[in-house]
Amino acid sequence: MSDARPAAGTEMIFQWRKWDGSPHWRHECVYLGSDEWGDWVGQPTGWHSARPGAEFHAASPNVTLVPPSGDFALTVNRRHPRGMRVYIDLGWDVRWTEDPLLATGIDMDLDVVRVEGERGTWVDDRDEWAEHSVAFGYPAPVMAHLEDLALDLESRVRAEVAPFDAATADAWLDRLEALNLAPRLIG
Repeated sequence: MSDARPAAGTEMIFQWRKWDGSPHWRHECVYLGSDEWGDWVGQPTGWHSARPGAEFHAASPNVTLVPPSGDFALTVNRRHPRGMRVYIDLGWDVRWTEDPLLATGIDMDLDVVRVEGERGTWVDDRDEWAEHSVAFGYPAPVMAHLEDLALDLESRVRAEVAPFDAATADAWLDRLEALNLAPRLIG
C-alpha cells in the first residue's frame, strides 16, 4: 500500500477484482482529495465503468470514499435516475497501489444500498455472498467480520451519521462538479 496520491483533479482508475483474482468492475474516476474519513474519488456523468460481460456510463455524478480500513467503499450518487443515493461495496484489501493512479479492492459481494422512497436501506446480494463464500472459500474470520460490518454500515446509513450523511458526500459532489469535466458518452 502506498501513501502517494495524485493531485486533485487527476484522472485515475478504481479496479475491483473477485476473491479468486478474476477481474470485476473497473471505474474511470478522478481523484478529489481526502478528509478525516479517507480518500475521495469522483465519477462525472457519462464516465465509463465495465466488468466482464457488463458496462455502463455513469447516469449521474457520484463520489466514492476509500476509507483507510480497507473493508468497504462508499459511493454516493447525486440525482441518480433510479433514486439510488448510497451504494456501499463491502470489500477486502481496498487500497491504493504503488501506482497513485490506481486504487484496487476485492469485491466481497455484500452491499449496503439506500434508495429514496419506500424501499429505503438494506443489505443486498446475500444470495451472491452465500454462493461465493462456498465457491471461493472465504475464510471464516473474513466472513464474520464482513457480516458484522454489513449490519453496522446498514445501521449507520439509516442513521445518516457522517460520512453517510448528505452533507459529507454533497461537499465532495460539489467539488467534483466544480471540476466541470466533460461527460464521456457512448458514441
